[in-house]
Amino acid sequence: MKTATDQTPKFEYGVLLPHFGSHAQRERLIEGSKKIEDYGFDSVWVRDHVVYHPHTHEDQDRTHLDPLIVLSAIGAVTDSIKLATGSLIPHRHPIQLALAVSSLDFLVAPGRILLSMGIGTYNHEFEAIGLGEWDRREVLEEYVAVVRQMWTGKTSSFDGKYYRFTDVDVHPTPAEPIPIWYGGMSLASVRRAVEYCDGWIPGRMPMRDYARLLRRMDRIAGEHGRARPHTGAIPLICPAPTVEEGLAFLDIPQLEIEMRRNNFLEPESASGGFSTVTDFDGAVIVGPPDDSVSRRTKSAWQSSAKRCCRSCTVLRGARPRRSRGKPPLDPTR
Repeated sequence: MKTATDQTPKFEYGVLLPHFGSHAQRERLIEGSKKIEDYGFDSVWVRDHVVYHPHTHEDQDRTHLDPLIVLSAIGAVTDSIKLATGSLIPHRHPIQLALAVSSLDFLVAPGRILLSMGIGTYNHEFEAIGLGEWDRREVLEEYVAVVRQMWTGKTSSFDGKYYRFTDVDVHPTPAEPIPIWYGGMSLASVRRAVEYCDGWIPGRMPMRDYARLLRRMDRIAGEHGRARPHTGAIPLICPAPTVEEGLAFLDIPQLEIEMRRNNFLEPESASGGFSTVTDFDGAVIVGPPDDSVSRRTKSAWQSSAKRCCRSCTVLRGARPRRSRGKPPLDPTR
């Protein structure tokens, strides 16, 4: 852990909890979170789905525990660790989410909550609940505005394209302002983070692309007359005695497909693609824990990432699956 000074950023480290897939077990979550706090991590993180279909490189078990229920349970058995989402998607009504999160803050974890929100990847989740025709790129900005409005505790009204209500208030209100970060990997994600969020956290992203998007963020922040929002990163980490043993847990061909689908820069290596740890450039970190920590810290310093969420839930044996429904939303808008 680096110590913050006037010249250096403060880094924080978190763990993505196994509340999905075959490892989603009560004892793992409850006892594991206690140990995570004891080990000195700064935060625990959860993902969000309403209809969970795993990524192709993941364990294909479709178990998925509701993230807010998980954070309530973890908050009740821990004392200081932050409870974070990465990322909530807009399938709940924002008034309901505002009340749920402020209740979590009031009852279980005052001052310990960090929300990351995004538009989601798969349309089938929103089609299942009747929101498939909504343009989530537009929805989310209204969504964040409603949540923040509700957290003031004032009786208020809202007249947007997707949400309209009159004379509504919710209580309790948060003990202190709850930060809302934008979770996404597109060019548009850094713009949204600057325009209406407090931070930005992408998923598995090579550091060369991370640095490119940070430069874009700095330019947009300057145009808006504000400082760069807080930043984070979620590398995929597989601790193992050796790099080779760590790589054995990963479905490299599927990860390469994901890298290309997200239009990440081609690695400058002799391999001609994404096949080595070097090619993934910090998006994937495997091997001995001490080496993993040093590589993650080096990448964080190079990218100025302030938070690192450690994700190590991938199992070998994932198989491709067919796409469902409409194509994904254009993330550049």
